[in-house]
Amino acid sequence: MAFAANPLSLSVPEAAFETWLRDTGYLEILDERTTAPSSSSSSSDLLRSRINAPATATATATAASWTSTFFRTLFSLLTLNPFAKLTPDDFSGGTPSWTVEFIGGAESYSWPAGPSQARMRVQENVRRYARNYAFLSLLFFACSLYRMPISLLGLLASLGLWEMVRFCSDKWELEQRYPGLRHAFVRIAQFATAVVLYLCNLQLAVIWALSVSYAVMIMHASLRKLTPFKQSVGVNRHKRFQQKRHN
Repeated sequence: MAFAANPLSLSVPEAAFETWLRDTGYLEILDERTTAPSSSSSSSDLLRSRINAPATATATATAASWTSTFFRTLFSLLTLNPFAKLTPDDFSGGTPSWTVEFIGGAESYSWPAGPSQARMRVQENVRRYARNYAFLSLLFFACSLYRMPISLLGLLASLGLWEMVRFCSDKWELEQRYPGLRHAFVRIAQFATAVVLYLCNLQLAVIWALSVSYAVMIMHASLRKLTPFKQSVGVNRHKRFQQKRHN
């Protein structure tokens, strides 16, 4: 060996460096590192193919490679569980800004370079914008009820039915004096609610709202680049990571 190993070298393995970036909250660096090598490799492959192959064959190979990557990424998004890393703490914080953080500008979006980048973007963006996606789901559900007034009337009738059950239970003190009768009232109200909601086709409004909300969430989370999160959050994560290592 021409050079002896330096024990004071600051180089770290690639896997350890990526783990550190994830634990400290700097996932946008991983997003850029995932995009840069793929673009450089594709450009080098394109240059090599242009030298060794005709223009028609080069265009065909490039289109086939892009199509293969596109469908693998799309299949990965369809089979991905976007809520795998979601925790209740993600809903306890403040709602990110709709204009600057959630929507951003045109430079904030790009098609994922591969399935790994798509999965990383979706799982992290779902955690960052959990409150935004929840609000959009409620908005789509309200829009579906507006387009289906019979379902809205059925929902209001169900709420009125349960309010009447609560009022009668409190007025006649059924829970203390006649618990069996109160239990029967609750069962009857549950059956009546199921019948009313089914006849009003509320399940169609729920399915439509969930489908549109899920499609919008997956599309936005996969195309939205990982931007630098709040520095305090990254510092706190780094401190917790260091405490776990010492413990």
